[in-house]
Amino acid sequence: MKQRKRTIIYTVIGLFVALVHIIPFYILLTVSFKDMRDMSSKWAFPGYWFTGNFISAWQNAHLDRAFLNTGVITVLSVALILIFGSLAAFPLARYQSKLNKWVYGIFVSALIVPPLTILVPLYKFFVDIGFMNTYFGIVLLHVTFQLSMAIFLYTSFIGTIPRELDEAAMIDGATKTGMFFRIIMPLLKPVTATIVIMNANSIWNDYQFSLFFLQKPDSRTITVALSSFFGENSAQIGWIAAGSLLAAIPSILVYILLQKYFVDGIAAGAVKG
Repeated sequence: MKQRKRTIIYTVIGLFVALVHIIPFYILLTVSFKDMRDMSSKWAFPGYWFTGNFISAWQNAHLDRAFLNTGVITVLSVALILIFGSLAAFPLARYQSKLNKWVYGIFVSALIVPPLTILVPLYKFFVDIGFMNTYFGIVLLHVTFQLSMAIFLYTSFIGTIPRELDEAAMIDGATKTGMFFRIIMPLLKPVTATIVIMNANSIWNDYQFSLFFLQKPDSRTITVALSSFFGENSAQIGWIAAGSLLAAIPSILVYILLQKYFVDGIAAGAVKG
């Protein structure tokens, strides 16, 4: 009886949390597909598919250029985070010398540093070295601030892989580099999917770095382009909803494609971390 009561409470809480997330998205859908002349309630889904809001948002917010900028920055940043994160985590997990423990402690400590605390000196430094409004500069920023979490998750996950696999590969004549790429890397799919989802979503939706370090109109990312678009077209609620929905689609697709690995990667990192 007690167990059943607890299950009902958990179910009610789960439904409440789900509704809190679903309702705003539902309203976003109804408004984005509704003609501006349609004065019906925003809760009522239109009985037609009006795509004019999406066309207007795409053209007026210059989303083609913003999508290209954001896509290039996100793909390059995530690829570098995966490469450097996995290569750094392998020796930290397998060879736990005093130096490696010290280095790992620095990476973990970096997780608690809020990026906003160093934003002003960082901005001045980027102006001085000419990294403003460049793909290289913004990618370097994202890799720097996201790499610590990737190393933490990779190190925790590699720690769950039996060392006997390493020994078997060495007996078969594999080098340490070959062992990493042929034995360890294929086993990292769950945590890699987790890192891709977390970082791709964070970088795709980044606003603070893009606002400060990408100030030219041609270098704007989606969040900055939409922010400017919202300010200029606050009365066109259908355009704003359509633009927001277009910006959310890539993140949703990435999560749908990789969700089966996401929970496994998070669970492994939590257990060993």
